[in-house]
Amino acid sequence: MSQSPRTILPLTRRNLADSWRGLLGWTAGVTGAIFLYVPLYSSFSGENAGFDDIIASLPEGLASTLGFEDLSSGAGYVQATYLGLIGFVLFTIAATLWSSAAIAGDEESGSLELTLAHGVSRVQVMVERSLGVILRLVWLATVSALLILALNDSSGIELEPINVIGGCLTLLALGVLAASFGLAVGATTGRRAYASAAAAGISLLGYVLNSLGNQSADVEWLHTLSPYHWAFGNSPLSNGADAGALGLLFGISALALVIGGFVFTRRDVSA
Repeated sequence: MSQSPRTILPLTRRNLADSWRGLLGWTAGVTGAIFLYVPLYSSFSGENAGFDDIIASLPEGLASTLGFEDLSSGAGYVQATYLGLIGFVLFTIAATLWSSAAIAGDEESGSLELTLAHGVSRVQVMVERSLGVILRLVWLATVSALLILALNDSSGIELEPINVIGGCLTLLALGVLAASFGLAVGATTGRRAYASAAAAGISLLGYVLNSLGNQSADVEWLHTLSPYHWAFGNSPLSNGADAGALGLLFGISALALVIGGFVFTRRDVSA
């Protein structure tokens, strides 16, 4: 006998139904950021001096820290302004808020115990709540790709569609990495503050290590420790997504969720 649609992923469906208004807000934020930055490229097209003036006006070392060395190309500009900066920040904040609320937030409010009392297994809670967070990040990445493609010709950025998809997939991978750490730590500790610190911390650590590695050849080895550099070091908007980097990011995310789920099924859940 086939399952009723209402019995398929009930926790995920409820999670998405309860969060759609907030997701609209995040969609508006992503849309606003792309429409604010990407069309500006056409104002500088063919005027490399304009980009040179911007870079020269920054404090010494800040351009390399922010990845602003290649603003004159469409790929470099979108990477520096959206994918590697504003988009990265938005995805990190969204992943942090959503992942910390998914399990740890419910446990602190007492609603998780009520959910488990209805015969829902902890494995199901972990899987479906994680899926709910990831699906929302997938939506934001999809919106990002579609909007950048829509502005591709009018803004003069001239990106290959496959590279836009690869770049947004890479941004998604970083968001999923942050979310997986937040979900895993939240499931392990039951504390939202710890989950938030883990999700934001892995993103911040990756960004800082990449920035430090950009400063000098002597510390360039720090790039090998940076998830941010794994994702963007290959310049996915220019060269396409790095399959090895995506595998590493998604693989670590999956491992974190498995470890978090394992501990979650074996510890006491506080009221």
